[in-house]
Amino acid sequence: MSKNVEPSGLTGEARERVAAELARLQERRDRLEAEVRNDRGAVSDHADAADAIQRADELVGLDERVAELDRLLHAGPAPSNGDELPFGTEVKLRFSDGDVVTMQVISVIEEASLDGESEALTASSPLGLALVGRKAGDKVKYSTPQGEQQVELLDVKYPS
Repeated sequence: MSKNVEPSGLTGEARERVAAELARLQERRDRLEAEVRNDRGAVSDHADAADAIQRADELVGLDERVAELDRLLHAGPAPSNGDELPFGTEVKLRFSDGDVVTMQVISVIEEASLDGESEALTASSPLGLALVGRKAGDKVKYSTPQGEQQVELLDVKYPS
């Protein structure tokens, strides 16, 4: 299935989802910034101070995510530096339970509506990082919260 890809490297659908998330975060950021401004001089006890610190920390996190999404919309996914699989790479894996799954490397979770035949895999995930530099036939170990797992890399197709 062919997808319409914008010059930024995002499909139209992914671009819309990223833009919608960006708008929601900017709205939340603006409300939070007003709260943080009101916190200055209005802190009366330790609980208020803790709440003010938490709001300020959340504001910093929102600023970082807004900047990341803005960059993604304007410049597209960051190019791979060789330490991660390039975005758009497709891998076919056999898991230890025998399941064979085709996965596509995406840049952001918001891009995860793939062609319906592939599952999403982020380049920076433990599995994504473990697959760097591997070839078909390799058995690859990676860490999960449930412990170490192993997959067999059946096929890898890099984007053109």
